[in-house]
Amino acid sequence: MATPTTPTADADTRDRAPLAAPESPAESPPRKKASGDDVIISVKGLDNRFGSQVVHEGLDLDVRRGEIIGVVGGSGSGKSVLMRSILALRKPNAGEIEVLGVDARSEDPEMRQRIERSTGVLFQDGALFSSLTVGENVQVPLKEYHPDLPDSLRYELALLKVKLAGLPASALNKLPSQLSGGMRKRAGLARALAVDPPLLFLDEPTAGLDPIAASEFDELIQTLQKALGLTVFLITHDLDTLYAICDRVAVIADKKVIAVGTLEEIEQLDHPWAKEYFHGPRARAAQAGRDRATDSDSGSDDDGEPEPDAPAKAAAPKSDVPSRWQPKED
Repeated sequence: MATPTTPTADADTRDRAPLAAPESPAESPPRKKASGDDVIISVKGLDNRFGSQVVHEGLDLDVRRGEIIGVVGGSGSGKSVLMRSILALRKPNAGEIEVLGVDARSEDPEMRQRIERSTGVLFQDGALFSSLTVGENVQVPLKEYHPDLPDSLRYELALLKVKLAGLPASALNKLPSQLSGGMRKRAGLARALAVDPPLLFLDEPTAGLDPIAASEFDELIQTLQKALGLTVFLITHDLDTLYAICDRVAVIADKKVIAVGTLEEIEQLDHPWAKEYFHGPRARAAQAGRDRATDSDSGSDDDGEPEPDAPAKAAAPKSDVPSRWQPKED
């Protein structure tokens, strides 16, 4: 088992014929694993303070191109503050941040716009403009960064993004108050993807959703990531999300990122918070769900034996999860 690494406004919303549904993202080839040198976000020596309160001190983190990285930590550990620092929504007290090779702390308008156009953000509960329809919300970034686009094309692009986020075309003309919580999150996701950014930031995307809706949202994120080649920075408390879609996990504790690695590596982390978080009852349930999904993908039946017509190599691989945390057989 490897040891976890310590990180050195108004739009034309008239009724129109809906577009044909885009080609199913699930048919796209799986993404390539990012190489260790292909860093798309680099944070070094980050300090964030609010008066006398120190949130981050000497925080380092690298995010690789093409991965879904989950960021976890206790309440108040500064997960959202880290995201806002990377997005230049907050000026840190010290440290270096590079996004796509651009200094995120630069005050050069051209450099800042490059980062803004390359990032999509889904804030908690969608953060939609309540007085605008879903279609108008999705068109806000298009109006800002592509002001010369005709209204008809902006409408069609907004409709495409809404469908891509799993919403029906009828949602386009609805206000946020007319949507369920899950639909608002999908509308926020459609807006985040409006200008086709390579970087997607998600802040607690499944918070407040029921288990079925949360699982469906996880599947949507993973499908879009593979189809569009996105790099996803995911803040979450949801263990099911971590085990279902994350390539790596970064743990924030003691005012810094104490470790980054795969879940199997992070499970071995010798830190009080990490032990409690990754080895508690909810973690064991999430691990069991992950193992069942692995068994299903490998062509096993309910008894864990390979199906007769399944190739031998499809048998589930031996789990790296410590035996004491594996689900017990009936």
